[in-house]
Amino acid sequence: MKKIPKETNTLPIFPIETVKTDLLETIDYQYSSKRSIEIVIQQPEFTSVCPKTGLPDNGTIILRYCPNTKIVELKSLKYYLLQYRNVGAFYEHGVNRILEDLVSVLEPTFLEVTGDFTARGGITTKVTAVYKEKE
Repeated sequence: MKKIPKETNTLPIFPIETVKTDLLETIDYQYSSKRSIEIVIQQPEFTSVCPKTGLPDNGTIILRYCPNTKIVELKSLKYYLLQYRNVGAFYEHGVNRILEDLVSVLEPTFLEVTGDFTARGGITTKVTAVYKEKE
């Protein structure tokens, strides 16, 4: 476990490897043979910490996906995302990790994860990672 010096942060910062995917549960998508749909989920209270400074990072995580045979159960998604609260991850790494974890559990035809982070030092950042099923 990596810790920031005490004078700048008294809370532990956990590595991204501590995020567990087994919290994510799925539900069978009953219309997979009938039609495709697009699902959009927003989590406007996403938090993590900067791995360099230990300062909190806040933003909105937006998931946009087309399920194949499974959809994500929302309560499990909430608990999965809450794990990031004390995780030190740069925006780009966090968004890519969320994408990889959801793709491995859902096996969707398409999945896009966007992190729209609040301003820090007058700079805003928006990061998007995309998965498309191979045809």
